[in-house]
Amino acid sequence: MKLVVGLGNPGPKYAKTRHNIGFITLDEWAYQHDQAFDKNQFKGDYFDYFINGEKVIFLKPQTFMNLSGEAVIGFVNYYQLADEDVLVVYDDMDMDPGRIRLRAKGSAGGHNGMKNIINHMGTQEIQRLKIGVGRPAPKRTVVDHVLSSFPESDHPAMLESIKTAAEAITYWLEGNSFTNTMNRFN
Repeated sequence: MKLVVGLGNPGPKYAKTRHNIGFITLDEWAYQHDQAFDKNQFKGDYFDYFINGEKVIFLKPQTFMNLSGEAVIGFVNYYQLADEDVLVVYDDMDMDPGRIRLRAKGSAGGHNGMKNIINHMGTQEIQRLKIGVGRPAPKRTVVDHVLSSFPESDHPAMLESIKTAAEAITYWLEGNSFTNTMNRFN
């Protein structure tokens, strides 16, 4: 069994913000596979899907970003998931818009949602798929940057990265190792 987590903030106010790229990516995956986030448990909206006979849960925590680990640990504990069966999708300001990067482990890199997940799971060995959202403009705060919408000039690159991220998720879920997935999509 696998768990794919998209990070974001719940509610229409945040729906199109940079910080919600994890939600947006899972929404794209769901759209491509005619699925909907129609269940709620452990402080998260989710659906389950079978790929090659293996159950996969797609989760959007509803705790707000900084408490994402509360929802994730609920699913990890209930289903007794191994660390390598979890993939977290989220925004990364250190990459330009449109870029993606998969990592098998590492620190939170200043991302509070990932930091909370690491704290709840008790390990940094959590697979992640990061999507670039760029750095804030001069004199703009990080909070303003991540909680604002993408400028129209970034839309083509962001749409491409979301589709590529959804493809990478599918590739991993089809039984390819995470190392092979990183080699193909990084």
